Parts: sequence; structure tokens; C-alpha cells
Amino acid sequence: MTKNYEESKGEKMSQAIHKPWIQNIKERRRGFLAIVLAVVIILMGIWKMYHILPNDFHTRQFKFLFKNYGSLARIALFFVLANYIFALIVQKRLANRWDILKKWMISLSRFTRAYHTPIAILAIGLIVLHVAGAFLYGFTFDFYYLSGFLALLVLLPVPISGLFRYRRMDRKWHLRFGLAFAVLFLIHAFL
Repeated sequence: MTKNYEESKGEKMSQAIHKPWIQNIKERRRGFLAIVLAVVIILMGIWKMYHILPNDFHTRQFKFLFKNYGSLARIALFFVLANYIFALIVQKRLANRWDILKKWMISLSRFTRAYHTPIAILAIGLIVLHVAGAFLYGFTFDFYYLSGFLALLVLLPVPISGLFRYRRMDRKWHLRFGLAFAVLFLIHAFL
């Protein structure tokens, strides 16, 4: 009897090891597609920066280039942050009084939840290009660069804790780091 118990325990352990991190096949496909697109965007951006002469790194044209990556990342991050806002509105039942608004909020919440991860992956790719461009342009110790650098440091654990979120092992670290990044990102973007 103990042998059968140990064998079944071993089988369960091997099944748990071979499970993919993201159980939902649609989410997994969207995530892999987003990773591929982010890598393509990063490679194209690095290729573009590689073909710029080193003397041109300190021009307005180059500054426009890396700020453009930051602006595109900002749009993507607003979509990613909208997931939390719509989920909060639905969870706290703030739209229950108005049926039409409630239906729209539920639909928007589902849509932003479905595309939260892929858009966040694309935003991280754009942020990588923005940071690379900022360092090539010339890092100075002023408020704008330091706030961006702090936002980058807080962003680093967000995708890692997001992976642990799929296994329910994150203990809300993804949310905490994500909200801290959102505050620092908004300070960097608008002040």
C-alpha cells in the first residue's frame, strides 16, 4: 500500500512540474505573441540606434526618437493601468446604479484583463528602447532622469512577480510593485 501511495505521489509531483506557468491557452498564445513582437520592436529599435552616428546622439532628432518610444510606452501603460481601474469599479460596485454603464464597465474590465499582459510586455519593450536612448543621449542627474531611473528600478520586479501571479505565489507583490511603478511613471511622465 505504501508503494502505491508513493508512486501516485510521484506522479502528481511530475504532473505539477510539467504544467505550463500560464494554464489558459489563449493567454499563453497572446503572451508568446507579445514577447515575439516586443523582441522584434527592440531589435528594430536597436538596429535604428546602431545606424546613427555617435555625434548625432546629442541632437534634437535623436532626443525625439527616444522620447517617441517613451510616448508609445505611456499609451500602452495607460491601457495596462486601466485594468486596475475597471476592476476596482466592478469590484466595488460603483456602477451598479446605472445598467448601461455597468455593462460597459464589465465589458471593458474583461477586455483589459485579457490584454493586460500582452500590452504590458509590449510596453516593457518600448521602455527598454526609451532607456537605451536616454543613456545614449546622455544621463544627467536631474529630476527628470532620476525619476525615470527610479521608475525603471521599480519596474524590474513587476514582470517577475506577474509570472508568480499565474501560480498564485506572488502575495500581491505584482500589484504593489505595479502601483509603485504607476506613481513613479506618472511623476516621470508629467512633472
